[in-house]
Amino acid sequence: MISTHDKQLVIKANQRHAKDQGSTEVQISILTERINSLQGHFKSHAKDHAGRRGLLLMVSKRNRLLRYIAESNREGYAALIKKLGLRK
Repeated sequence: MISTHDKQLVIKANQRHAKDQGSTEVQISILTERINSLQGHFKSHAKDHAGRRGLLLMVSKRNRLLRYIAESNREGYAALIKKLGLRK
């Protein structure tokens, strides 16, 4: 889990305007931060299958949001992928 301070930093880095906290870009970046923080957990807790299921659910939700933004805003999608360091 990411701390609220880290979450606020991620939101500020990816928001469209000053009060934006729920746009697609913000949701994708928060999910990416959570996924990255959980990967270290699974290196030391290999048998945490319930947590791994949650991780897979987060990855699939991020993929759905990425597909949506790719269809609606191709330039924004490319910029977000580059900014977050995701392969696509």
